[in-house]
Amino acid sequence: MSSQKGNVSRSRGQKHQNTTAFKNDKYGATVQVKKAKAKIHDGLCQHCKDVLEWKVKYNKYKPLTQPRKCVKCSQKTVKDAYHIICKPCSLQLDICCKCGKKEEIIIPVNSHLDKDDQEEGCQQKKSGRKNEDLDIDEDEEDDDFGDLRDDDDNEDCDSDSERKTKDKAALVQEVSQINIKD
Repeated sequence: MSSQKGNVSRSRGQKHQNTTAFKNDKYGATVQVKKAKAKIHDGLCQHCKDVLEWKVKYNKYKPLTQPRKCVKCSQKTVKDAYHIICKPCSLQLDICCKCGKKEEIIIPVNSHLDKDDQEEGCQQKKSGRKNEDLDIDEDEEDDDFGDLRDDDDNEDCDSDSERKTKDKAALVQEVSQINIKD
């Protein structure tokens, strides 16, 4: 009797076994399955991460449709299914978003954003030589028209892109005022 209390040793194996493993995308992956597979479970302890991965694997994961209330700050900031604590509270208190226990967090909350930044940096390094040549050409063009700029206008700009658009606009105005005689 395997249901008897305290009986942990069984004398035989499992009676019925599946011949093939379950596939949640057997008949083509739905949008819900694709989103669930692509989801990064961050801010969770190992046990909670395993539970959510099991739910995704066996098609039991149901995404959250509306934000839930965080049990720490009582605001509707929980955007992930099966979580009870929002990510800012979890990061601040260093606890798991799902169970609320103070255990080791496997994937930190914003680590996937850092990976995206690193990937962008790697892509720029791969195409680095071409970009450097383009930057040099742009600098030479700016030097040719250096006398048309006002230094006071450049101090007000916050970034190089704004400065370049202002320079181009000033050049268009200068060229439009030129009268050409044959």
